Amino acid sequence: MIREIKINTPNELRDFMHLACASPMDVGVHTVDNQIADGKSVLGLMAIDYDKPVKVVSDDEEFMKQLDRFAVL
Repeated sequence: MIREIKINTPNELRDFMHLACASPMDVGVHTVDNQIADGKSVLGLMAIDYDKPVKVVSDDEEFMKQLDRFAVL
C-alpha cells in the first residue's frame, strides 16, 4: 500500500518514526526527488526533505490507518 503524507514539524517526524518502529513490517519513505529511506531509521528519516509531501510504502494495514493525521488533503 502507498500513502501520501506531509510531515510539518520535528515532533510529527518523531511520532511517525515511533509508529513505523512499532510496525512488524518494513516501512519505506519515498520523496518526489527519488530519495528513499527506511521508515525505522532515524538517520534515513533525518536526511529527507519534508518541504513536499512524501509517499509511505508498507504492507501493514494497521500502520497505514494510523497515518490519517499526516494525510495530504
